[in-house]
Amino acid sequence: MNARTHLDPLAIGLMVALCAIWGIQQVAIKWALPGISPITQSALRSLGATILVGAWAAWRGVRLFERDGTLAAGIAAAMLFAGEFALIYWALQFTTASRGVIFLYTAPFMVSVGAVRLIPGEHLRPGQWAGLACAFAGVLVLFGENLLRPAGRAWIGDLMMLGAAVAWAATTLVIKATALARAAPEKTLLYQLAGSAVVLPLAAWALDEPGVVRLTPAVVGSLAFQVCIVASASYLGWFWLVKHYPATRLSAFSFMTPVFGVIAGVLLMGDPLNWAVFLALALVAAGIAAVNRPPPTPPR
Repeated sequence: MNARTHLDPLAIGLMVALCAIWGIQQVAIKWALPGISPITQSALRSLGATILVGAWAAWRGVRLFERDGTLAAGIAAAMLFAGEFALIYWALQFTTASRGVIFLYTAPFMVSVGAVRLIPGEHLRPGQWAGLACAFAGVLVLFGENLLRPAGRAWIGDLMMLGAAVAWAATTLVIKATALARAAPEKTLLYQLAGSAVVLPLAAWALDEPGVVRLTPAVVGSLAFQVCIVASASYLGWFWLVKHYPATRLSAFSFMTPVFGVIAGVLLMGDPLNWAVFLALALVAAGIAAVNRPPPTPPR
């Protein structure tokens, strides 16, 4: 494996593109909700992406069924992946997306703490920890006023979102710290997509979701975007990055996702644009720059 200690322009550009795609995904999910219930939507996304990524892997000649010691880690990653999305969608029955995103984006801190302890060569200097805190402050600026509103039963959903953050962080660490780090990105992704394609329909059934109720061009287009772009192309890119670059530095970029989500809501759904978006973007950008700043060169 090519072990890199810092992000190069390719990784930075790809991470920005991925965060934009994941931010737009929130709009796509909302567009599809009138026709497909949340967990069923996620299950269909995983099923469709399993077919696409499987076909892509077969075309590229990726060996998916050879014995390479990844089975146990792959099953663990699949269960964590399915649990993450089940918790996210289930949490939205109790809390708002704005409250939930604050708890979900504690995941980069968990990744950083776990990576420093579990993965050789992963470490953060005090200034980089401060950068993570700065980026998270940007998310708080963007959504933090929702924490001050009456919670009611929102704490239930908040705890679920926190559990989803744990699952997200654990998935990243499993991939970095086990034999999956040596596996092809296609195989790593297929473990998770195929596993969640089995588990998520069971979760939808347990929650008595209505499933597919109405298919319109907007609903079909939104689901196609989630299957082809999000769960197939973008996740392949993400797992390639996780395999080749430091998890701590990649995780800092994930704070851009909710900012892009708000911008997508402004551009595509007519949501209001206010000062908080610009301040949040500035804080997130400053935090990412601090996390990825190279160490000072010692004097000669």
